Amino acid sequence: MRTVPGPTDHVVVVGAGLAGLSATLHLLGAGRRVTVLERAAEPGGRCGRLTLGGYRIDTGPTVLTMPELVEDALAAVGATLGEHLDLVPLHPAYRARFADGSTLDVHTDPEAMAAEVRRLAGPREEDGYRRLRAWLTRLYRVQADTFIGANFDSPLDLLTPRLARLVALGGFGRLDAAVGRFLRDPRLRRVFTFQSLYAGLAPHRALAAYAVIAYMDTVAGVYFPRGGMHALPRALAAAATGAGAEIRYGRTATALERRGDRIIAVRTADGDRLPCDAVVLTPDLPAAYRLLGGRPRRPFPVRWSPSAVVLHTGSTGSWPDLAHHTISFGTAWRRTFAEITRHGRLMSDPSLLVSTPTLTEPGLAPVGRQLHYVLAPAPNLATGPIDWSRLGPAYRDELVRTLERRSLPGLGAAIDAEYLVTPADWAAAGHPAGTPFSAAHTFAQTGPFRPANLVAGTSNAVLAGCGTTPGVGIPPVLISGRLAAQRITGPVAARANAGAIR
Repeated sequence: MRTVPGPTDHVVVVGAGLAGLSATLHLLGAGRRVTVLERAAEPGGRCGRLTLGGYRIDTGPTVLTMPELVEDALAAVGATLGEHLDLVPLHPAYRARFADGSTLDVHTDPEAMAAEVRRLAGPREEDGYRRLRAWLTRLYRVQADTFIGANFDSPLDLLTPRLARLVALGGFGRLDAAVGRFLRDPRLRRVFTFQSLYAGLAPHRALAAYAVIAYMDTVAGVYFPRGGMHALPRALAAAATGAGAEIRYGRTATALERRGDRIIAVRTADGDRLPCDAVVLTPDLPAAYRLLGGRPRRPFPVRWSPSAVVLHTGSTGSWPDLAHHTISFGTAWRRTFAEITRHGRLMSDPSLLVSTPTLTEPGLAPVGRQLHYVLAPAPNLATGPIDWSRLGPAYRDELVRTLERRSLPGLGAAIDAEYLVTPADWAAAGHPAGTPFSAAHTFAQTGPFRPANLVAGTSNAVLAGCGTTPGVGIPPVLISGRLAAQRITGPVAARANAGAIR
């Protein structure tokens, strides 16, 4: 594994999101002095917080899996998960509602889930689920250390015995077909393949290897932090400062000062100059490359993931059919993915994620109120250059009507606070192509082919975050911080953290 040469005593980390905080903790644990620059007034990055009319709204991810990665980052500085975070396991992890009116509670306990599958689709599908679960577990174990949790210097690094095992498991086939080997019921196939959209691809186009996301959701379990998802970056930041990191909020990195191929200082918008021995950059890829003074050459331009419209609502209503996470599936499936990924149009029959965190923690809303997060996949601005200033309000009304027809009657009249986020808003926040999900996980943007965390032309700058390896989502982003730290600290830190994602 290539590492940063020369002294690495003081590291400047740009960005106090999950990737930057993970990198900071692992660097501290390896004895480095760390200064973090964060342009916002608090930690979190994409995992932010908005207070609106007494509602405490998480503006970023709503699903937390693989908490052992959080524990691993905290353990790097001698802290424990219980000291900093109170995680609630969600049962069910999801509730799926289908267009025919049927429902399925997704449990991580194998017997509870097998019983649900049998109730919905019969004993043959129950047997298929048990075999699918075993396959997902094997797939994850093959990938965990070698593909997800490893730094790549070359595509040749893939040539290990585990690659042969991944091929034998069908990891390089297509996700929908792979799950179809176990499950015939189209409703169940959707439950175990919709996660590919997190990776920026339709299930029939995504590699079967990305079924590991379904493993994280449906086998490893889904959790919710007390205080909301924003409690996660707050906990990591508290542990980092407690271990000696200096986090400077309200400071925007604007330039990197060079001497030859080394970054020797980071300059900020308010005139500060921070000398450093190495730098970890966590902004989106275009912003990181601008700081570095150029982007690396690639055979093809980066392909960006689809985006999303998110409607945050506070309401006076209550709907007993909702779970903490409810997936409302439409009738259409493959067509709707083509609409957002290829044709640049909104889903004509959308499948929606509705998160209602107040079912787990009522204190996130005023007494007697509910907080909802409605996510509708949408084309990014490169695929679909939609005028969101005009369409946004109309699409908001369409989402409300769709949910009222399906399972939330009276939603519109019950809303007393709301906040709409469109791809135009993501673009205004600096996300390329108006998507918060960064580079899609096509084959050409996966593993060693994904934008690398070491950038040609600099010897001591390392990237972390969802645009680089291993990819998008809370678990990969936390891993990216650890991988960035290992590029600086070398194999000693790698050995110390070995096995963290098993």
